[in-house]
Amino acid sequence: MNDRPVRHRLTSAATLLVGMLAVTCVNFVPLVGVTVWDWNLTSLLVLYWVEAFVTVLVAAVKALLAEHGSPEITSGIEPLHELREKRGGWEPRPDWPFIYPRNVPLAVTILGFWAVFLVPMTLLFWSPSLGSVLSVGLVAGVLALVVTQIAEFVTEYVRDERYREVSAREILRTPTLLTFSLVCVGLLTVGSSGSDTSLFLLVLAVLSKTLVSVFGFYAQRVENPLFGLGDRLFDEEEFREPPPEIELPDAAIDGRVRVARTPVVLTSLPYIAFGFASRPGLFVLCLFALALISGKLSWIAITALIILCIAGVRILSYYLRYGTVEYQRRGEMLVAYDTLLEAPQWTADVARSSFSVKNAIADRLLDTGTLTISGVEGVEGSKVQFGPVVDIERAVETLGLPVRETERPEGDLGVVAAVGFLFLFFSILPAGVVLDPDVSTEFAMALGLVFAPFILFHVAVLVWVGLARV
Repeated sequence: MNDRPVRHRLTSAATLLVGMLAVTCVNFVPLVGVTVWDWNLTSLLVLYWVEAFVTVLVAAVKALLAEHGSPEITSGIEPLHELREKRGGWEPRPDWPFIYPRNVPLAVTILGFWAVFLVPMTLLFWSPSLGSVLSVGLVAGVLALVVTQIAEFVTEYVRDERYREVSAREILRTPTLLTFSLVCVGLLTVGSSGSDTSLFLLVLAVLSKTLVSVFGFYAQRVENPLFGLGDRLFDEEEFREPPPEIELPDAAIDGRVRVARTPVVLTSLPYIAFGFASRPGLFVLCLFALALISGKLSWIAITALIILCIAGVRILSYYLRYGTVEYQRRGEMLVAYDTLLEAPQWTADVARSSFSVKNAIADRLLDTGTLTISGVEGVEGSKVQFGPVVDIERAVETLGLPVRETERPEGDLGVVAAVGFLFLFFSILPAGVVLDPDVSTEFAMALGLVFAPFILFHVAVLVWVGLARV
């Protein structure tokens, strides 16, 4: 897909020294502001905040362009995690870098943290005092930071094609560190009262950050940094994998079948819950519950709009993962080819893979069909999804798949009845609390906030099991 030759960057000693000097000067701006321009602690925090915010925005764009793969994050569920398995990229214009959907979850992770936590907290604490700290020196420092970030992105990352040498996780290390530093400086600012000790600690923080930034600039451009520190602080092996692109089989297309889009959208609805299975998502739900308890329509509307946006993004993410695929038979191989990105997603040897019918709820409701293919090399869990397609029997015949039985398991009315009974059981208590005239609305909402996750989880499981047996 991206077959342009790599442009090798020339990093001479003079260029390296000039770059390190520029990084030093930019990082010394807060020190000058505190010691010469009589900045207070809030002014320093404003400058750090802008630097971290611009770094996060630029790094998010950089991450989308990074060609190398990023290892999976095992500490929790990534937002839009299904896009991590998406192969290929979108080229906005010829000769421009590709935008890779597989890097979207990593970029959204740090942007979501800022959007949900840091930006609201900043507006809350700064709105009364922001006007009193603005000055010519502060504006000049902010402009210097913004210009430096944009210039580095255009000249080195894009023009010198550094995006072809890095992964998204590598790029996001720096903004993550700056975000942590911002929180630390913010706590120091809140807990200080302008004493000499606080001033000394802030100057020490500026110097430490300058040293880290300069060494980071140096280590990323020199193969063997001094004393091997680069290997300890910037271990690229833990953050970078080869580009996970897949080669198309060298064979003509013998048949093709498109995915049915309506069942893909229907299947995506339960996955909306994954959009809230994170700290930012749970925080938004808590804000919505508090807004309901307060009764303020403006807060209810804002939080409800955020919830709808999260749900819409989740549906779009799932659709981009499965809804733009065409299945092709190329010789002995079955290929899932993305028509939007014009790139293969996976390939399976028909003779060596096993096929089974998937009991999907959307297939039962819309009379479509989906298969599960096992034994596929190069994919997580060695299993992939085929479909949903409008006519599973015709699809099997068109692609010559070794599938004898395409019928789904028959419905079980006994299971459906049992599920209905349990559903009513879990619904009695919430309904009784809401309808009881002796229970106040505030108490009912607070009780629902505490027990809603437990009840909704069981209700969702019951609905899922019931629909699968209709």
